[in-house]
This record gives sequence, C-alpha cells and structure tokens, in this order.
Amino acid sequence: MEHQTQTESMLWEEQVPLMQQGLHKRLVALAYENPATRYKVYPARENVFSAMRQTSLKATRVVIIGQDPYFNEHSGQGPEAHGLCFSVQSGIPIPPSLRNILQEVNISVYEGRRVSVESDLSRWASQGVLLLNASLTVIAGQPNSHAGLGWHQVTDDIIATISRKKDNVVFMLWGAFAQKKIALIDRKKHLVLATSHPSPLSAHKGFLGSGVFRRCNKYLAENGFPPIEW
Repeated sequence: MEHQTQTESMLWEEQVPLMQQGLHKRLVALAYENPATRYKVYPARENVFSAMRQTSLKATRVVIIGQDPYFNEHSGQGPEAHGLCFSVQSGIPIPPSLRNILQEVNISVYEGRRVSVESDLSRWASQGVLLLNASLTVIAGQPNSHAGLGWHQVTDDIIATISRKKDNVVFMLWGAFAQKKIALIDRKKHLVLATSHPSPLSAHKGFLGSGVFRRCNKYLAENGFPPIEW
C-alpha cells in the first residue's frame, strides 16, 4: 500500500508509459505545428491536458470517456472545447449531449430539481472525475479529424494505467465507441457503467433513466469514498 501511495502521488507523465516516452508532447506538436495544416485546432493548445491537470492520478475516482473535443466555435465567445470531455465553459451555449447529461443528473440524483445546471464541469474534475476524451485535439468543424493522429494510444494507456494502479474506480462508458475501452479495464476491481450515448440520437435508448450518477455514488460509498456532488 505504501508503494501505491507513492506512485499515485506522481505526475501522469511519470506513471503512464507512453507519456514517460514523450508521445503526448510529439502529438501536440503534430496537431498545432504541422506546416501542412492551416486549420484551426481545438481546444486552445494550453488546454489540451486540462483533464489530467485538474484531476491527478491519485485523486481519480471516476472516469468519463468521450470521443473527441467539441469542434464548434461561437462568434465572440470562443470554442466549445476546453479540455474536459462533454464540458463547455460558462457562457457558451450548452451542447445537446451535455444538456441530457445534466438532465439525468438532476432526475437521478436530485429528484428532478434543477440543481446541476452549470455547463463547466470543472467542479466534477476537482472532485476526482477524470473527463477524458479519446482524442485530445480536433480540427475546427471536422469531427474525429485527429482520431488517427495517435491520441488513442496515449489515452488508452491512461485508462489502462488507472485500471492497473488504482482500485474501485468507476468507469462511465457511454455509447459504442467508449464501450470498446472495456478491454482496458479490470472489472474485478472496478465498476463499469455502460449505457447509450447522451446525444439526442441515442440518449433515450438507455442513458436517460439509467441512474448512472446515483449508481456511481452508491459504489463509491460502499468502498469508503465520499460521493461526487454532481
């Protein structure tokens, strides 16, 4: 246990093998410095690793996996993406998937009261919820445009590292893409909550009414952790 405590106190870069090798830095350079790419890239470069910066390995109790950053920008307000999956900063119009996420929180955790309304999910990140996109960058207006860049190798390694080094983490896998990550997770010592994606096209097929946020808190409490204030 002492060894686990010591390793958990280290940086992600010291614990995730591909980050130890510097792959994440090379991918940032590919995404933002490639002279052949004249397109705008989201999120802002300084926000690429916001999820890991706001939620340390030691603090991680829940992992929510998205596919890639939001690819839209609002005139005069900035891009939707800011480094946390599904989240947008205050003042940015709330995307439909996030609206459904907040709806499910309020129904399942707060008995229908509109308690969780803030679009910036940094409040979750500060409580140990790692909001991780599989791709950490995207070209403006082009969804999944950086899916082949190499980010999936890094983020798969992050997921596998959490599974290997931690116990009793809740992994929320919403939709078919996220559920492919099950192979990286040791289900004997972690909880996987799999539902349909919260997008308007599929939220009614299992996400809405799933109670994933309530079930997450129940599991955390059963394992001696405080609940997340969703």
